[in-house]
Amino acid sequence: MLFFSFFKSLVGKEVIVELKNDLSVCGILHSVDQYLNIKLMDISVPDTERYPHMISVKNCFIRGSVVRYVQLPAEEIDVQLLQDATRKEVAQLKSQQAAQTASSK
Repeated sequence: MLFFSFFKSLVGKEVIVELKNDLSVCGILHSVDQYLNIKLMDISVPDTERYPHMISVKNCFIRGSVVRYVQLPAEEIDVQLLQDATRKEVAQLKSQQAAQTASSK
């Protein structure tokens, strides 16, 4: 859930999504769901010679399972906040596991 929450905070920002088939798509993040499916608006493709059919496409939906990387704007990333959220999530999972272990004895 951490990544989902993080991506939701980037709605309206420009991102570059690299797909597993080596296609990179640059656009404005319109929405993201719990499966990390991404909807981009006003897209462009840097390599138009290799992907000429993408020139006329303006909006796209990208299934989360085909995403290799998402490049984010550096100024939008609060590293300290992400680290704190990750630590809290790990601590919460450990306490849940400990509670389950104690209840099963």
